Amino acid sequence: MPVGAEVGSTGEGVHFRVWAPDAKSVDVVLTAEKISTPLTRESGGYYSGLVSQASAGSLYKYRLDGGEAFPDPASRFQPEGPHGPSEVVDPHNFEWTDQNWAGVNLPGQVIYELHIGTFTKEGTWRSAIDRLEYLSETGITVIELMPVPCFPGRFGWGYDGVFPFAPVAIYGSPNDFRLFVDRAHALGIGVILDVVYNHLGPDGNYLPKFSASYFSEELETDWGAAINFDGKRSGPVREYFRENACYWIREFHLDGLRLDATQDIHDNSSPHIITELISEARKTAGKRSIIVVAENEPQQCDYVARPDEGGHGADGLWNDDYHHCAMVALTGRSDAYYTDYRGTAQEFVSALKYGYLYQGQWYQWQEKRRGTPSLHVRRPAMITFIQNHDQVANSARGKRISDLTSPGRLRAMTAVTLLGPGTPMLFQGQEFAASSPFLFFADHKPELAKLVKKGRREFLAQWRGLALPEMEPVFASPSDPATFERCKLDPSEVQSHKEIYQLHRDLLKLRRDDPVISKQGADGLDGAVLSSECFILRYFTPNFSSDRLLVVNLGRDLHFNPAPEPLLAPPCDSEWGILWSSESPEYGGTGTPPLDSDQNWRIPGHAAVVLEPQHNPKPHSKQQDQTS
Repeated sequence: MPVGAEVGSTGEGVHFRVWAPDAKSVDVVLTAEKISTPLTRESGGYYSGLVSQASAGSLYKYRLDGGEAFPDPASRFQPEGPHGPSEVVDPHNFEWTDQNWAGVNLPGQVIYELHIGTFTKEGTWRSAIDRLEYLSETGITVIELMPVPCFPGRFGWGYDGVFPFAPVAIYGSPNDFRLFVDRAHALGIGVILDVVYNHLGPDGNYLPKFSASYFSEELETDWGAAINFDGKRSGPVREYFRENACYWIREFHLDGLRLDATQDIHDNSSPHIITELISEARKTAGKRSIIVVAENEPQQCDYVARPDEGGHGADGLWNDDYHHCAMVALTGRSDAYYTDYRGTAQEFVSALKYGYLYQGQWYQWQEKRRGTPSLHVRRPAMITFIQNHDQVANSARGKRISDLTSPGRLRAMTAVTLLGPGTPMLFQGQEFAASSPFLFFADHKPELAKLVKKGRREFLAQWRGLALPEMEPVFASPSDPATFERCKLDPSEVQSHKEIYQLHRDLLKLRRDDPVISKQGADGLDGAVLSSECFILRYFTPNFSSDRLLVVNLGRDLHFNPAPEPLLAPPCDSEWGILWSSESPEYGGTGTPPLDSDQNWRIPGHAAVVLEPQHNPKPHSKQQDQTS
């Protein structure tokens, strides 16, 4: 790396390099040996030098101007947390077995968002490894890890990380992380990491000690000062974060990145830092394919355009519109940032066909226009979900959607999400309707914990009901260890909730194995609205003879008669037969009679049914059209 501690190729000594442009002197202090070695100043504000007494495992800090010593901004490991010494790590002492792993491309993937600290009871890389085979058997193809760089305390979401290069010690060692990735690859699962390039956390952030230029003097984000990507002395800052993206790909063999809150990554230079780091990450991966997914609240579709088209070159975008529409349909609530959604059949047809629902229209909740056109965006680029870490936690009790809607609606919406043309994402435990909540938790110092709790309460007050004084006792304290413990998954529920788990497995198998649905609408698809809560989606085939028809009814039973909708017509010399139904008894359903009959279409409520053509020519009815 351009900065940090590098073990010599012969294993003798460690080379240190750090950017500290305002310092008059920088010394490396080996904390255990109490040995201090001065570094040589280079041009551009860097200091570097070889320390022969250091080796892999050595603990160290940098002393600035003979005063206080601080951890390395490019530390690869902080075994005692963000305030302790950095540890020299040799990334070459791990034996990888994934030499034949080719990486992942976004089409065809199923993403699983995972928080290491709550995914298992132990909350470690090692315990998570034991669950990888389960994820493979479920049908998961890509794990998206919530942030893992070092953050303070015993637990947290990871978005307040302060050492971007150092995997947090509470989950295990860097080599434990590498082992997790290596085992995932052996099972055919890719691993991408959620990275935060818009801010650093408030506790343990030592970057300003080395240079105030790491942060902008003018721009703020929702979490504090913005990172300086285009101001005075921004070159080394850009290098630092660009290298971080490459670091995860190179040293941990990760299959890509998820970029957090890109709207707060501010850069007016060219190329944009996002374009630059995506390009460099791909070069680092070499022949391996990687995927980059962006979270972008304003819904700017240039993120997934190629750089030569004026875009950033990412592969996918989180589709919040789809989630918000689904939440309104499933719960009937349209408060706060759900205000501009109705959860209607038309919204689902539009989201499945065109991606974002807001592509430049007026958005009353924000009192401005939202989004840019996504009509041209390839469908796999839209990451669709009905749960993620934010959306589950942005509530009074952190309940899963399985606790907020009816079983039938849940099964139907799950089918839409997992069979739709976008790239589906599940949040950990969603596949078995986990009873554990997912709440906001962060283990901060008492004075900071009070501010975090207050800020969280103010954020949730955008929901009218949650702003009421009577709701105050309901909110869990983010700093309470019990809040964190409540969020841990119970793997025994895979069996006790086997009906919903089997539904997920079967849907993912159908998505993977069906020759039509697996193409994600590449041969064309269209949809139609049958009622305010009932719609159909038709996947076309080149000769229309093997089309698939997804019928979804989130409302009451519908007798669609007459049926003047051409998408309902079966291919020539065929009739529709049931390929899959959310009302199958093995999922807890009540059975599915034929939908199309001489009584025309009878569509069950709170259900989703996949139809396929079956060759069975029928004679004309006695009441066929008469001609003279």
